[in-house]
Amino acid sequence: MNDYRFGVSLRFLTGRDDWAAKCRRAEELGYDTITIPDHLGMPAPFPALVAAAQATERVRVGHMVLNAPFYNPVLLAREVASTALLTAGRLDVGLGSGHMKSEFDDAGLPFAPPAERIKHLARTIEVLRDRLDDAPPLLIAGNSDGVLRLAAEHADIVGFAGLKHARGYPLGTFDLASAAELDDRVGFFRERAGDRQVQHNMLIQNVVVADDPVPALEEWLAGVPSELGWSAARLVDAPQMLAGTPEQIAAKIRAMRERYGFTYFTVFEMAMEEFAPVIPLLRA
Repeated sequence: MNDYRFGVSLRFLTGRDDWAAKCRRAEELGYDTITIPDHLGMPAPFPALVAAAQATERVRVGHMVLNAPFYNPVLLAREVASTALLTAGRLDVGLGSGHMKSEFDDAGLPFAPPAERIKHLARTIEVLRDRLDDAPPLLIAGNSDGVLRLAAEHADIVGFAGLKHARGYPLGTFDLASAAELDDRVGFFRERAGDRQVQHNMLIQNVVVADDPVPALEEWLAGVPSELGWSAARLVDAPQMLAGTPEQIAAKIRAMRERYGFTYFTVFEMAMEEFAPVIPLLRA
């Protein structure tokens, strides 16, 4: 039961030396993976991962996750092949179908319907598998049936964020899935993956380490539409949130492992230091 894996999603790039120091700090704190998202306004994934690998010795590096419709699959395969070499085989390739229409608009790219974006994702997976002799581990993340079907067939790691589009709100506005809804998504994936051994990742949306996390959670809720019905008390129990003492958070992670099969947990950069004391509790 000690095969937990912990990742941190780094989102802020202010300079070469600061980046290297931050990556080394993540390694010192016990994280196993440094990941980069693929959003406009954040670091370009491939050079940032190369720099992260050069600054560290042990951690793997990867995408959480590439927005597949941004890329020509053949040209993407070239980027992946070069990055795998420059990271000395420590690269995990993360792929998703894209969901932020505003970023497509900003880039001057068409925001295709979901079925077309998933079709492009499938083509991307096919090209990467065909053109890379030593294919890096593949993480496929999403919530829809179409993406989870692809993950069941192709992924080495399946990623869940526990998010869904908020009904009645513009694209890009998300709601937290309930524990039962996450049960459904994980169950859907497992039925289709069959006997394939696929690591399960959970992208944690917020971490609050405190004897009483309610005040911090209420502050976080200030940016969430009240119509969605979330309260601080509900957030304490939500699978996407980790709140409480380090011991309480460790217990919740063990429970999520039992319920959902999650063994790989990723937190955002803002929680990197705060979550770190939980890691040795789970590896004891």
